[in-house]
Amino acid sequence: MDRAGIPLAARVSAANVPDVVMLLATVVACPIPRYGTGGRMPEELYADRAYDSDAHEGLLRWVGIEPKFAQRGTPHGSGLGKHRYVVERTIAAVHQNRRLKVRYEKRSDIHQAFLTLACIKLCWYRLDPDRQ
Repeated sequence: MDRAGIPLAARVSAANVPDVVMLLATVVACPIPRYGTGGRMPEELYADRAYDSDAHEGLLRWVGIEPKFAQRGTPHGSGLGKHRYVVERTIAAVHQNRRLKVRYEKRSDIHQAFLTLACIKLCWYRLDPDRQ
């Protein structure tokens, strides 16, 4: 998601899959800028300690994104709180949709469709706050 909390991409995985496994799939799902459109890839990616590894940092740098991960083994309070607030607020807004708060669908493609609709709804509300 961008600095304003607009989701750029969202992916569904099983509950027992660590979030870091979906890093590549989520980064690849971000919109790719095309020549002349004015869009661009995210410059930085903030994440918690679970993402802190040389392989994941190298992957992001190869794509052109600077990783800003909380370092393992450091005390709590990594300084990412002001950035994490935007993420937590957006996740809470997505979970306002009952079908996403508790997963009722057995098929992941249907759950992905509802997640995409929730992200579209969130983008619509952020672009036009009077419609809430």
